[in-house]
Amino acid sequence: METRDMVRVYREEVVPAARKQGGFKGAILLTDPETGIGISITLWETAAEREAAVDGGFYDEKIEKFAALLTETPVRRHYDVSMVV
Repeated sequence: METRDMVRVYREEVVPAARKQGGFKGAILLTDPETGIGISITLWETAAEREAAVDGGFYDEKIEKFAALLTETPVRRHYDVSMVV
């Protein structure tokens, strides 16, 4: 997979839609051009707002945008921000 395609979809599809979700605070996309692996980090005001976006179909809809680019099923994990420097 081309990481530039992943970045394009993220920039043009995911971020604009995420900005419309309640509690969305930002996003980071990490990519490895050698392996094509990407990690999306989204920041939400609360876990409840994050889950409301998922329950409302936001997550599934955006994953569908990446479907042709994915070689593995995405894994969702949740972490607390413990420190920012």
